[in-house]
Amino acid sequence: MEALLQVKNLKQYFHVENVFLSQKNSYVKAVDDVSFDIYKGETLGLVGESGCGKSTTGKMLVNLLKPTSGEVIFQGQDICNLKGSKKRSLSKEIQIIFQDPYASLNPRMTIGDIIAEPMKINNICLKGEIEKNVLRLLDCVGLSSYHRNRFPHEFSGGQRQRVGIARALAVNPSLIICDEPVSALDVSIQAQVLNLLKDLQKEFDLTYLFIAHGLNVVKHISDRVGVMYLGKLVELADDKNLYSDPKHPYTQALLSAIPVPDPKKKKNRIILKGDVPSPLNPPKGCRFHTRCFKCMDICKEKEPLLKTLDNSHQVACHLY
Repeated sequence: MEALLQVKNLKQYFHVENVFLSQKNSYVKAVDDVSFDIYKGETLGLVGESGCGKSTTGKMLVNLLKPTSGEVIFQGQDICNLKGSKKRSLSKEIQIIFQDPYASLNPRMTIGDIIAEPMKINNICLKGEIEKNVLRLLDCVGLSSYHRNRFPHEFSGGQRQRVGIARALAVNPSLIICDEPVSALDVSIQAQVLNLLKDLQKEFDLTYLFIAHGLNVVKHISDRVGVMYLGKLVELADDKNLYSDPKHPYTQALLSAIPVPDPKKKKNRIILKGDVPSPLNPPKGCRFHTRCFKCMDICKEKEPLLKTLDNSHQVACHLY
């Protein structure tokens, strides 16, 4: 498979001054040495608890944040240090759908102007063709032509997210970063948006990085799934292997938390003890060992590397 985007040893450290009563400077290690590939035409799911660094990773891929170190190679070119016209041309290839479908839309602009704006900035089409393309995109995301004259506050959350999707499609991108696009929506609306994204992927030949909290959401849209914990990628596998045979204890705990619709079926729930450690002062060794139910002595001293097992299943755990 052809790698559309390659992430190599990506790090994002945020500088923090005068932490609590201490006078020393510290760093929040939001993303710490993460590597993975995204193949053309696939959907890579990225899951984990709040604060694990998945959204920060997505923002670095779309060049909204400059990495502390590491490489993001898109179509053979490192995009981390692009400036000016080269950075603008990148926005035609990589777009993002934000988590909050209301805060990400300008409340003073009509829906038609919001979708048309990226076309005008990037000179996607002739001025006379913009209106026709706006109507086409509205139809693609399940909205009507008369919606173009309305404002964001006149729409529901699901409709606003459809507008965000249409805006991302306006520049004909190759890769779309979906930053928790359904987490703020009702369950029934989540299913509609997920199905819409799958249909658009086929129609426009898109590649997705789909960021979410739960494995139950990414199961229906992802070809491969990566699991992050406290800034680290702890497991990466195709969807069938990850859901049928999870290797990392953290992944096993996440899967056990997925609710079962049949109340008669009992599920062995894995309850993790304690809280997620602070990224200001991550634990020595494996970062998950403070909550792991399979912790060994080596886990407290040595950090595990991401190893490749059978069927390209990758896991960072001393058990393997």
